[in-house]
Amino acid sequence: MLPLPRLHAIKWLTLLAAMAAFCTPLAYAASQPDADQKGPVFLNEPINRIDFSNSTGAEIECKASGNPMPEIIWIRSDGTAVGDVPGLRQISSDGKLVFPPFRAEDYRQEVHAQVYACLARNQFGTIISRDVHVRAVVPQSHTVNVMDEAVLRGNSAILKCHIPSFVADFISVASWVEDEEREIFTTNDGIGHFDSDGKYLVLPSGELHIREVGPEDGYKSYQCRTKHRLTGETRLSATKGRLVITEPLGSVPPKILDINDKFLLMQVKLGHSFSMQCPCQGFPVPIVRWYKFIEGTTRKQAVILNERVKQVSGTLIIKDAVVEDSGKYLCVVNNSVGGESVETVLTVTAPLSAKIDPPTQTVDFGRPAVFTCQYSGNPIKTISWIKDGKSIGHSDQVLRIESVKKEDKGMYQCFVRNDQESAEASAELKLGGRFDPPVIRQAFQEETMEPGPSVFLKCVAGGNPTPEISWELDGKKIANIDRYQVGQYVTVNGDVVSYLNITSVHANDGGLYKCIAKSKVGVAEHSAKLNVYGLPYIRQMEKKAIVAGETLIVTCPVAGYPIDSIVWERDNRALPINRKQKVFPNGTLIIENVERNSDQATYTCVAKNVEGYSARGSLEVQVMVPPKIAPFDFGEEPSNFGESASVQCLVTSGDFPVSFAWLFNERQINDNVYDVSMVKLGKKISALSIDYVRGHHAGNYTCVAANQAISVNYTAELVVNVPPRWILEPTDKAFAQGSDAKVECKADGFPKPQVTWKKAVGDSPGEYKDLKKNDNIRVEEGTLHIDNIQKTNEGYYLCEAINGIGSGLSAVIMISVQAPPEFTEKLRNQTARRGEPAVLQCEAKGEKPIGILWNMNNVRLDPKNDNRYTIREEILSTGVMSSLSIKRTERSDSALFTCLATNAFGSDDASINMIIQEVPEMPYALKVLDKSGRSVQLSWAQPYDGNSPLIRYIIEFKRSRASWDEVDRVMVPGHTTEAQVQKLSPATTYNIRIVAENAIGTSQSSEAVTIITAEEAPSGKPQNIKVEPVNQTTLRVTWKPPARSEWNGEILGYYVGYKLSNTNSSYVFETVNFLTEEGKEHSLELNNLRVYTQYSVVIQAFNKIGAGPLSDEEKQFTAEGTPSQPPSDTACTTLTSQTIRVSWVSPPLESANGVIKTYKVVYAPSDEWYDDTKRHYKKTASSDTVLHGLKKFTNYTMQVLATTAGGDGVRSAPIHCQTEPDVPEAPTDVKALVKGQAAILVSWRPPAQPNGIIQQYTVYSKVEGAEGEPKSQKIPHYQMSYEATELEKNKPYEFWVTASTNIGEGQPSKSIVAMPSDQVPAKIASFDDTFTATFKEDAKMPCLAVGAPQPEITWKIKGVEFTGNDRMRVLPDGSLLIKSVNRQDAGEYSCHAENSIAKDSITHKLIVLAPPQSPQVSLSATTTDSLTVKLKPHEGDTAPLHGYTLHYKPEFGEWETAEVSVDAQKYTIENLLCGSRYQVYATGFNNIGAGEASDILNTRTKGYKPKLPEKQRFIEVSSNSVSLHFKAWKDGGCPMSHFVVENKKRDQTEWNQISNNVKPDNNYVVLDLEPATWYNLRITAHNSAGFTVAEYDFATLTVTGGTVAPLDDGHGTGNLNTRIRLPAWMPEWLDLNFMVPLIATVIVVAVGILVVCVALSRRRADDLRGGQKDVYYDVVYNQTMGPGATLDKRRPDLRDELGYIAPPNRKLPPVPGSNYNTCDRIKRARGIRSNHSTWDPRRTNLYEELKTPPVPLHGNHYGPEDVQCHYRHPGMEDEICPYATFHLLGFREEMDPTKAMNFQTFPHQNGHAPGPGHAGTMGPPGHPGHVHSRSGSQSMPRANRYARKNSQGGQSSIYTPAPEYDDPANCAEEDQYRRYTRVNSQGGSLYSGPGPEYDDPANCAPEEDQYGSQYGGPYGTPYDHYGSRGSMGRRSVGSARNPGNGSPEPPPPPPRNHDMSNSSFNDSKESNEISEAECDRDHGPRGNYGAVKRSPLQKDQRTTEEMRKLIESRRPLNEAGPKQLQQQSGAGFTAYDTMAV
Repeated sequence: MLPLPRLHAIKWLTLLAAMAAFCTPLAYAASQPDADQKGPVFLNEPINRIDFSNSTGAEIECKASGNPMPEIIWIRSDGTAVGDVPGLRQISSDGKLVFPPFRAEDYRQEVHAQVYACLARNQFGTIISRDVHVRAVVPQSHTVNVMDEAVLRGNSAILKCHIPSFVADFISVASWVEDEEREIFTTNDGIGHFDSDGKYLVLPSGELHIREVGPEDGYKSYQCRTKHRLTGETRLSATKGRLVITEPLGSVPPKILDINDKFLLMQVKLGHSFSMQCPCQGFPVPIVRWYKFIEGTTRKQAVILNERVKQVSGTLIIKDAVVEDSGKYLCVVNNSVGGESVETVLTVTAPLSAKIDPPTQTVDFGRPAVFTCQYSGNPIKTISWIKDGKSIGHSDQVLRIESVKKEDKGMYQCFVRNDQESAEASAELKLGGRFDPPVIRQAFQEETMEPGPSVFLKCVAGGNPTPEISWELDGKKIANIDRYQVGQYVTVNGDVVSYLNITSVHANDGGLYKCIAKSKVGVAEHSAKLNVYGLPYIRQMEKKAIVAGETLIVTCPVAGYPIDSIVWERDNRALPINRKQKVFPNGTLIIENVERNSDQATYTCVAKNVEGYSARGSLEVQVMVPPKIAPFDFGEEPSNFGESASVQCLVTSGDFPVSFAWLFNERQINDNVYDVSMVKLGKKISALSIDYVRGHHAGNYTCVAANQAISVNYTAELVVNVPPRWILEPTDKAFAQGSDAKVECKADGFPKPQVTWKKAVGDSPGEYKDLKKNDNIRVEEGTLHIDNIQKTNEGYYLCEAINGIGSGLSAVIMISVQAPPEFTEKLRNQTARRGEPAVLQCEAKGEKPIGILWNMNNVRLDPKNDNRYTIREEILSTGVMSSLSIKRTERSDSALFTCLATNAFGSDDASINMIIQEVPEMPYALKVLDKSGRSVQLSWAQPYDGNSPLIRYIIEFKRSRASWDEVDRVMVPGHTTEAQVQKLSPATTYNIRIVAENAIGTSQSSEAVTIITAEEAPSGKPQNIKVEPVNQTTLRVTWKPPARSEWNGEILGYYVGYKLSNTNSSYVFETVNFLTEEGKEHSLELNNLRVYTQYSVVIQAFNKIGAGPLSDEEKQFTAEGTPSQPPSDTACTTLTSQTIRVSWVSPPLESANGVIKTYKVVYAPSDEWYDDTKRHYKKTASSDTVLHGLKKFTNYTMQVLATTAGGDGVRSAPIHCQTEPDVPEAPTDVKALVKGQAAILVSWRPPAQPNGIIQQYTVYSKVEGAEGEPKSQKIPHYQMSYEATELEKNKPYEFWVTASTNIGEGQPSKSIVAMPSDQVPAKIASFDDTFTATFKEDAKMPCLAVGAPQPEITWKIKGVEFTGNDRMRVLPDGSLLIKSVNRQDAGEYSCHAENSIAKDSITHKLIVLAPPQSPQVSLSATTTDSLTVKLKPHEGDTAPLHGYTLHYKPEFGEWETAEVSVDAQKYTIENLLCGSRYQVYATGFNNIGAGEASDILNTRTKGYKPKLPEKQRFIEVSSNSVSLHFKAWKDGGCPMSHFVVENKKRDQTEWNQISNNVKPDNNYVVLDLEPATWYNLRITAHNSAGFTVAEYDFATLTVTGGTVAPLDDGHGTGNLNTRIRLPAWMPEWLDLNFMVPLIATVIVVAVGILVVCVALSRRRADDLRGGQKDVYYDVVYNQTMGPGATLDKRRPDLRDELGYIAPPNRKLPPVPGSNYNTCDRIKRARGIRSNHSTWDPRRTNLYEELKTPPVPLHGNHYGPEDVQCHYRHPGMEDEICPYATFHLLGFREEMDPTKAMNFQTFPHQNGHAPGPGHAGTMGPPGHPGHVHSRSGSQSMPRANRYARKNSQGGQSSIYTPAPEYDDPANCAEEDQYRRYTRVNSQGGSLYSGPGPEYDDPANCAPEEDQYGSQYGGPYGTPYDHYGSRGSMGRRSVGSARNPGNGSPEPPPPPPRNHDMSNSSFNDSKESNEISEAECDRDHGPRGNYGAVKRSPLQKDQRTTEEMRKLIESRRPLNEAGPKQLQQQSGAGFTAYDTMAV
């Protein structure tokens, strides 16, 4: 039974074992290495050299990978780490070594000129990069010089660029400069080439090579230009070099210059170009040759010159150096008088690189590892290996580790270096799986205890392999003795658990306990003290022997506790007593470098406790000295065979006794073994001797000397020369042919003999030759191998063994070959053509006799059975030949024929594969796989090939109409059965067949297939393209189709593209259809081109596939136009009284529109300028001219224009110059009239050409015939008569008159003679004259008469006796005065003077200059944003026009004007609104003023209002929302602006506005709808042309997504119709759709009758203005509800056209509710009128209007708020009575009566008639006419917007656009009155605005215009609370505004549903918030309506007085006052128009 302590110990062991078993796997698993972990590897290794400038700095990048990621450290070459140097060097966070830019003075050599390396490390190892030589370059002042060079004439010279050495590494020569002008550059290829004259060459090294120097070269200077490779700086050399040329004096032997040594060294980088110089001079010019030494020899060969190697004079230039260029070169220079040479050793350096193989290897413990360093580059100086950054002292290429240990794992690097650079490679060694050194996993701790109890110490260790654990106490192993028990076991996890159990521990058991875990891969140990209380005790210490020189370490084995001190003593002296001794408190003694003399002794250990008890123990130390052997050897020379040899082994020191032993090749030698004897000579020497040396004695002899300390040895080698001796001598051999022969020949000796084989020449021995090495003969270690031996190898062979000792050994043997039959060719193919003979032959070689048999397909062939076969045999020297002949081959002969040969040594066979060949069979199954326009893919089945490979297939194809003699062929390789036939023509029918071909011939053709290729786009270009100008803006292009073969189908047409030449713009293409007529030219006219502009035209044909290629550009100019700009800088200079110089500058070239040929100067006197007949023209080609023959002292107006072939260009602005004055001409006429007996009245007419300002007249008089000076009398210039008095009676007097200017006196007039007399007949002194008067000015025509008695003066006007009136009267002097001249005053006026004696008369002509009459305006063209109009003057104008003023305005806008020159025939008004109506008129002006307005042209720009989409495309319904896709709407040509969205439930009346500004490109979702509910949706789409309203019915889906059944209202389900439902109690005949039209008809008929009555009563009034310009107006209202329609009886042509027929059940949208509000609708309501010149049953308008061309009433125009309602029509008899109220139906049969429309007319104001005659409706003569005509609900058309002032009087007219005027070209046949409506001077017209189809002139059918009429009807009347401003529908300008009106104004009726308390009409409930987009334009008065909205709100109210002031404030300044205004234009206002719905 175990004691209790032992049981406890076992329990603990069990528990610990279980815990260990549980914990160990975790620890083990944790310790497994990660398979992905690896050591560092460089990713980006820095380069060897980094040079940088201090101004740029540098960054050196170093990156490495590994797992874990390695750390980057920069180190110096000595291995120390690099740190930051502020401002100079820093290491960035990403591992870069950064050198910032620095100042020159901050340069530090240890930083900026250093060798660095990058170190990368992680836990698996360390690697170091290659050396990085960093060099910072600081700019240093340096100069580059070129020195003078002396040279003999005719030799070559080399100029050098001398660069200082301290910058030479960074500076290179870029070029050379000759004489500061010519620059000679280096070349890119490195070899260089001479410049253009072959004189200069810049060598790769920078020198300038100058060939064949002559005297002229001495005058030139040379500079070199250098470039710094770091900074890029270039500079010229500071000095200029010259050539000093000397003439040779006699012959000069060659001399090599600048080379002191005859041996040069050069080093060049791989791939660089370089030159080796051999600069020499001599005379005659020496010849230079270059040689290269063959490596390793003294032989040399000439350098081969080629593209890479060239020689220029004495310089050898090599491009792209390779390593093979390295070597020693010799330059040899010779001439006729001597020679010279120089050697150059060239080293081509290649970049170093290294690689270690393998890069990673995993090796198990104890196994070998090998790394091989593979390197390249040149030169390689050293190889070194490092491990983990530390050198391992290995310099071989291969690193071998014989037995891998734990410490061997890590990173290995191989470094290769030379003087310039280094390279490295790294590899990682990992430890294998069975390499887990021991590790202590669990161990005991230090313990202190009392004696007695047991102690349990435990160690747990792990490792692989499993370690063993041992225990020690104070260094002494513990065994199982007494109380000590050691045990261990292995857990399931492989851990070892060991325990030490000490039973009943004593004080002496204390000490240092150690457990040691040891395996073959390592040792792990753990130690701890066990302290047991007790007295000190020292265990016995054994004797310690130690070898001298080692270190003694011993610990005193002390037990007991506590111990106070432990000391060591020697000879009772406490240690230490010298420097070698060290004593530690724990009892350890250390003695270093132990020596016997000083350290061998007994040492005592003394341990004490605090109580003084001590213990002592002694240790004896013995120091042993090892023996030392003196070196020995057998001598320097080898021993010869048979000689003796001896050697002695001497021990010079060491302890004795010494024992000796000898080893031979590591095996111990016993006495007399190997014939070797050993003798010991004393204690220190042992001798070894050999009496007769033999070969086996050679080897290593080792002397081993041992004493007690250690054994040592020394080895010497004995080398023995032994002559060869046979080990295996060869003998004769015989081999079977074909076998592998082997003959051994082995010999021994020293040196080892060399064994060679030779073969005898011929058949007998004697002469031998070396064996040629080939594939089957070889010698390996003396053995001759002959593989596959043949007869040719038979013969005598010699084996020879020689080692230089003696004569050697030799042996001759015979090798014979025994051959069985053999066929050299085992199997061959033989072919024969079918039907031809064939011979098969077999040649068998071998020992004869040989028999041969034939088989056919393995069946014996017997010629007797088939006489076609014959066999013959022929005996040959080497064997037998057998032949099988076939007379005539058949297909069955295609078989395998076999020859079987037999002899005594064996048999062999050979086979002949007989192939009978014939032509192939035809291919079949030809199919079309695919086809396109130009190719077809075919397939076919391969036919029988006739036993001859198909060489090819021939595909033959032709067009279907061609014969097979005209085929095209495609060759296809024979191995394929698919092919593509290309280069076909598209859309063409082809026949295709195929033929097979082999070497024998071709097969028959296959069956043909027919295909039609697909169409393609045309491949040809149109032909014969001609482009010719038609006019200035048109080119005519003609062309013909492409060649028919290039159509590739049927041509459909052509694209003709054109663009401006010489621009990058794209072509504009037009399409022309194809003409089917054969050969007919196509043509196209390109219009609207620029004038005289070159256009490029291209044409491409197209078919249904696409367009073909563009033709070549054809360029052509349009015809020359007229210059579009006038000459500039026009100037005139007066030269004389009749000449003026005019000069100018040509117009800009781009405006010439052609080639300016001449210039025209247009000139005329300024007062005649506007009379074209008076203008003069002068042409000139120069830029100035002189105008001759001008009138004197006349102001001339001049214009200059340029002329091209296209005509005259734009004239310049007029310039004016006045000719110089001159003396005047003579007075035109002179009269002398007797006034009495002493007086004569002389009168005269001014000179025709006064030539200046008349200063005075001089009247000369003298008695007729008298001599002497005449009398003269000066008369003022304004007086045209002179009364000469004091004359003598009855004496004739002669009179003449002169005129004078400031220049002088002019010519005298004719002389006239008169004689005073008593009788004075009536005479008129005035002359016939022509007077010109200005319109509205006064005119006076003189009639000065004399006579006695006083004559009577009468005047006749145009032949009619004149009677005075207010405007014309005769003045006392007889003159006729006409006030305010008008056009009718022009004509002849004659004055008659008569008395009793005589009578006289004169006739004057009066010309009235008036403003122009109305010009003609017509429309020329329209676009979406422009109108082009033509202008013509009135035919009746006499005065020349000066220009036009064009007036235009949009329907909703203000008037704008544009000035148009009189020469412009057309004018384009641009930037207009799209799809909008415009009114245009023009006035002319001349020097009198502005004239009358033209007819108003009503037109519109192109583009229409939005068009409705399809419902299914627009609306997408869901259960609680509806999506609206607004992109489905079409914009009608004018971009959409916005949409208004409204909805309501179907049974509701109020509309809800969802949004009033939805953008057009968006989709819009109406949310919050109820499922399964019917809704109405109203969409209003707006663009600049108008708006369109659409209403839709839709039902939301059910919650589950289902649809709702449609509602049935009995009237269909149209989306846009709503039937008014009646209550159930009302009878059916009360349907409002029936009653409303009936009631309206009755009312209208009554009104019509009343109108007729009133009109007839007012026809009596006359036109107060008089004259022939009376205009009457006639408006006929047509009603079609019964026979009461009123016709104009004077217009029978219209009777059948008038009348109204209700459209059949026209379905129109319902009247909008009170909340219906968009501003645009209000606007459109104003613009919609439904009047037509003729009745059209398709129209829905109630009232039709008859029109004569209107004319403007020239009254005052007040602006936008002024309404002029002056409508006059001839024959108007039917008028509406005052205060008549009408009920209209709005053209809807189904209309709700509550929504019918009433309108009321109001009385005219009294006393304000515009003039005599009929002035309008509803008033007596003299009353202003107010016409109330409204489409549907309106009773008043829009106010007059175009009232004009007319100089003739106050006639006014309003005119608005006719219906459908938008496009005058549309609907011409239907209605001639729909084209242009004119207002001429003969009358006015009242007609309302456009009807329902105004917006789309192309639509004549009413079905397409529901919406226009819908707004002409009920939608045309906006309500007050719509918030519209300026709405004519609400109110026209009432008559109450007339200040002259005294009658009260009836108040306007309040609108329906109107709440007067509302402060705003735009609240959400009532107005639905009109969008800003719609209403922003509406603020303020509108210019297009004359009326201002009269709002019931207080803020818009105006009193009568306020309105009067407002009108007066707006009256133009030039207008008449109120009274005159009223007289001219009537009231100017219209009465209220009221309406109730």
